Amino acid sequence: MRTYLVTGGAGFIGSNYIHYMFKKYDNEIRIINVDVLTYAGNLENLRDLEGRDNYTFVRADICDREAIDKIFAENDIDRVVHFAAESHVDRSIVNPEVFVQTNVLGTATMLNAAKKAWELPDGTFKEGKKFLHVSTDEVYGSLPEDPNAYFYEDTPYDPHSPYSASKAGSDMLVKAYMDTYKFPANITNCSNNYGPYQFPEKLIPLHINNALAGRKLPVYGDGKNVRDWLFVEDHAKAIDMVQEKGRLF
Repeated sequence: MRTYLVTGGAGFIGSNYIHYMFKKYDNEIRIINVDVLTYAGNLENLRDLEGRDNYTFVRADICDREAIDKIFAENDIDRVVHFAAESHVDRSIVNPEVFVQTNVLGTATMLNAAKKAWELPDGTFKEGKKFLHVSTDEVYGSLPEDPNAYFYEDTPYDPHSPYSASKAGSDMLVKAYMDTYKFPANITNCSNNYGPYQFPEKLIPLHINNALAGRKLPVYGDGKNVRDWLFVEDHAKAIDMVQEKGRLF
């Protein structure tokens, strides 16, 4: 049975990913969900999974090296799916240090723990192990006002907020481990997600709740920004596909 360590699994995207994986693989896999349960983590998102023998929740901070090392020492982890991150741009502007701590240092902690658990004496890594780092398209900055403009894997990074800068930093760490150690990892950079369990301060649930309550609908910036939206279960499917078929470099 393959064992997945999912960080931030009580959050919006993480909890949808866990539901998707059990719906697809059922008892063929085991999932360990690690979440510190900040404001955006909610175990109610996963209440229906509590009785499963192949599901375990561990409350821990990804920055806590001892706690993360202990999870790897006590379990034969095959795959890491690293969602855990501070992700709200407005909050990053008010308190950028928290974003650096969680998104950069937390990712370093996860990388080091996986490397220590998976590395063989000759510097190669155990067969079948993979670390998937879930990032954001915001590391690429803004697209020009062109309906045919898109971000690609080789688009230069151009972050503009403490949030996107911290995610860019975490991406660079993963890339460095891939290059330096040939660490088995993939990185995904998706657009904005929407769907069940989304935290209410995010744009779509915020506007829906405000409209239902008769409150004003906030417009960000000058109102000219265009966002691309991805249904969260489609994102979960893509992550699973990258885990199974993504090439290692």
